[in-house]
Amino acid sequence: TPMPSFTDVIESGIITDEQLWRVAQYVRSLSPEGPPRVREVVRAVRIEGALAAGPGDSLWNDVESQYIPVVGQIIVKPRWFAPTVNGVWVQAMHDGSRIAMRIRWHDPSRSPDPRWEEWRARVVETMADPDSAGPAAHGPDRLTVQFPATTGDGERPFFLGGAARRPVHLWRWTSEPDAVAEGAGTGLGQFTSRPDAPELTHEARFVDGEWQVQLTRALIPRDTTVSPVLPVGRAIPIAFFASDGSNGEDEMRTAVSAWYALYLDVPTSPRVYATPLVAMVLTAGLGVLVGRSARGHGRHTERHTREE
Repeated sequence: TPMPSFTDVIESGIITDEQLWRVAQYVRSLSPEGPPRVREVVRAVRIEGALAAGPGDSLWNDVESQYIPVVGQIIVKPRWFAPTVNGVWVQAMHDGSRIAMRIRWHDPSRSPDPRWEEWRARVVETMADPDSAGPAAHGPDRLTVQFPATTGDGERPFFLGGAARRPVHLWRWTSEPDAVAEGAGTGLGQFTSRPDAPELTHEARFVDGEWQVQLTRALIPRDTTVSPVLPVGRAIPIAFFASDGSNGEDEMRTAVSAWYALYLDVPTSPRVYATPLVAMVLTAGLGVLVGRSARGHGRHTERHTREE
């Protein structure tokens, strides 16, 4: 709808024109120079040595971030049309036996936060959820990373949490308690955690209005019947869900992405470095042979001419 004019606010001296420009400049300073580039593949770089120890590790400074847009979940009831999170930034690395992923996203609060209760109440009142009553209390912030239950056949399950016929494998993090769970999903909000101790580890921190969560796990789990293998050198379907508890969001009222792909770099073969060197030696040797042959042919022709 059209916004009202704020001319009367300026004329009455409540705020000056210069202060308005300062606000505009501050908002602009928070924005990137251009829109983030969306690519289909998240690359997990191969590193030698230890993986990053946590989301604040300086190793992440040398790993490219991939932007994954997310939108409100408006397919399965209860739907959600006003998510706080509109994208996540993903980085990944592996050492041949384990993978570490750092996922970052903007969030104005570290939920649950009682100071945001008035905001949550107004969101629920304004949204007038047509499917059900809004959430009655704050919940935690959430992040879910989704894979197919099996990564070998190339078929992708339903992107909203899978289905009973084709389940998905989920890594789920919550801010309160600060914990992760690993298990199977058979639909949005339908999650069964692994019965044994999960192999997934994590570390999370909230810095300057941004969540940073690092998830680490072995590429080949102890039990491949309950957790998928993450193969090197093959595209693995992956998706992301994020929820802001202070905005009245939960497992169903959330922001979701489509399927993307995770690709784990293969080790660089020594042949990559040896082949050019061998080619240079062979080329130089061939050049010497051709030169000698040409000089010998020239001397033979000159001698034959003198004899004639």
